Amino acid sequence: MPEGPSVRKFQLLTSPFVGQVVAKVGGSSRKISVSDLNALRLQDSQVHGKNLYLAFVAAEGSLGPTAEETVLQREAASGASSPAQVGQEQICAPQTYPLDEELQELQHSRSEAPDAAEGPGNWLRFHFGLFGSVRANEFSRANKANKRGDWKDPIPRLVLHFESGGFLVFYNCRMHWCSSPRADPASDILSVEFHRGRALDALRAPDPICYTLLDQRYFSGLGNIIKNEILYLAKIHLLTQGSLLALPDLERLLDCAVQFSSDWLHSKLRGKGLHPQIYRKEQCPLGHVVMKGTLGPSDGFKRLTWWCPQCQPAVLSGSGDPSSVTE
Repeated sequence: MPEGPSVRKFQLLTSPFVGQVVAKVGGSSRKISVSDLNALRLQDSQVHGKNLYLAFVAAEGSLGPTAEETVLQREAASGASSPAQVGQEQICAPQTYPLDEELQELQHSRSEAPDAAEGPGNWLRFHFGLFGSVRANEFSRANKANKRGDWKDPIPRLVLHFESGGFLVFYNCRMHWCSSPRADPASDILSVEFHRGRALDALRAPDPICYTLLDQRYFSGLGNIIKNEILYLAKIHLLTQGSLLALPDLERLLDCAVQFSSDWLHSKLRGKGLHPQIYRKEQCPLGHVVMKGTLGPSDGFKRLTWWCPQCQPAVLSGSGDPSSVTE
């Protein structure tokens, strides 16, 4: 799924439309009634970690209901959406990743905890799937055939046409109304308010470092690509317990996380792609064979992970056993 830098770019695409009124709506979403957005004004756009939030209010002089009122009316008439409907929010898209990775991302997307403030409100929360994206004044076009051999353009989940003539298109995302964004800038790796001290405390836990890095309570916006890349850049074995690492090593890892995320965002804004050093590679930049495994807590979500055993040597634990893993 899109990580922090991608979602922050999505937010920048929506920002020019703040203050404009929705003139026409469309899309395939079954989670919300897209018609509720018609004639509303886009009041605000915010990003927090991997989530995008858009606020809508009644346009000045409009006699129609607010977003909150329309949601309340709809739920009173038909009841809240069932869990089965949430599963229908995923769209098939041209496949550019192995199926096992796509299924993992889909499972993770559905298992994330909902917003504490989820419910009727004026904020629409977007959480993007593996192929999720936002387009401004253009639609996404198929660049390859799908699994059935058809050249089908991706189907938008939501399309917002504004009175100015511009439009926004949202692909492969789940949407929920909420009363306010779930925001903690201190945990957002791309925020100027990111709290390094709290992040370092989290990294010191006696857990594999690659598990801690994906904990959105401390590293909001940090995803699997960033995790793989920064562990390689910091030359840290992915299963090393944070409690075994010296403070300078943890600080270097944190520096890599912030710098890599910022560089990735700036590359996106310049229209340049990511050139990973370890993620989905068969060899590291030094020519060593890269290992791949599916790793995660025994009671949690497992993620595909790449590492170089030579550049990222295992660290001996207190019992003398190396932190290691086999493919």
